[in-house]
Order: sequence, then structure tokens, then C-alpha cells
Amino acid sequence: QVQLVESGGGLVQAGGSARLSCLASGRTFSGYIMGWFRRAPGKEREFVAAINRSGSSTYYAGSVKGRFTISRDNAKNTVYLQMNSLKPEDTAGYYCAAGYRPTPEDMRLKGADYWGQGTQVTVSS
Repeated sequence: QVQLVESGGGLVQAGGSARLSCLASGRTFSGYIMGWFRRAPGKEREFVAAINRSGSSTYYAGSVKGRFTISRDNAKNTVYLQMNSLKPEDTAGYYCAAGYRPTPEDMRLKGADYWGQGTQVTVSS
């Protein structure tokens, strides 16, 4: 199986930035898409961003497009989510995800096969 561990969450003021990291270990597949989802209290899980194995293709939710950037360092088995211009509505638990999907956009539609435990991001106004 695949183990995913997130880090980097915390308290951030509106307009500020944060960077989340996801360290992957265990079994790996070249076809895995890596991504991030989030869930706010009382809300359904929401897709945030995804990236393919080579890093050549990314896909973002419209609510974060232009503010968030997903990237990966395959040598470190790590996926990052750089979050800029944070808004209070970005407050949520953020979950790293891995899935055997054909494209990053497909992760938005189909979800993932493996999930991290989540890291909380709280944005104050």
C-alpha cells in the first residue's frame, strides 16, 4: 500500500501564504496521479489540485486557480501545495491523495485510492 503524510498546516492570516508537503512511501506506480482535496466543517470533500507523475500536467479547482500551485519532487517522493493569497473560505482540512487515474482532471471526478490523515489550514480574517 501507499502511506501519505502531510505537513505544513497551521494558522495563516488572510492574504498570506502557506506550503503543504506530502511525503509518500510504500508502493509506487508510474500511473499514479497525486493531488490534494480539502474538507471544511459541514461541507463535502472538495477537489483542490492534482498533478501527474512527471509533473507535466496539472489541474486546479476554479476556486484556487491562480492562487495555489501543486508541484512534486520525485527524488524526495514529495508533493507540495503552495497556497498564496489565502482567504478565510480556504479554511479546511487538507488531504493528500494518490490514485491510479489517467489524468489529473480524472482525480477530481473519481477521487483517490490512498489518502493522508490530513493537515488543518485555518485562515483568519
